[in-house]
Amino acid sequence: MTLPYHTPLSPETLAAHGIPPEWRYALANKVQFFELDALNHVNNTVYLRWFESFRLSYVMDYGISDFGPMSPRLVVHSLSARFHKEMHLGDDYIVAGRTTSFRNTSFIMEYALFSNGLAATGDAVMVLLNREGDGRHPLTEAQKKALIERDGAKADAG
Repeated sequence: MTLPYHTPLSPETLAAHGIPPEWRYALANKVQFFELDALNHVNNTVYLRWFESFRLSYVMDYGISDFGPMSPRLVVHSLSARFHKEMHLGDDYIVAGRTTSFRNTSFIMEYALFSNGLAATGDAVMVLLNREGDGRHPLTEAQKKALIERDGAKADAG
């Protein structure tokens, strides 16, 4: 089955590629030459770029930000990646993500990257800031509802 690139994948496509059902939102792409390092495999920093590119689509689709002048600023508080296997030129991959928990102005995302099995995982703490830069911006009730219904995210009173 051919993967459509740069567009959210259907549940049927995800299942056909062996993606576990808890990963409901995902995008596909192919490893490009400029993403390789001197050892001829994907450079470690590229995985973080893939996670970020995925996150941009995710937050727009979930209604968290459209990155316009009235949207809150979305910043990375912290992030991590774990590498499970090497990837090479021309490999197709699927990057999936979900929000696991949220607070009033932040949320935690998990990522999984699949290419003939699990290739990498990661997570990020995302914070919403007011556009003017004077404090945090709260998630709306509709945004929280989307995170709960679409990802199974939990509110963290923390």
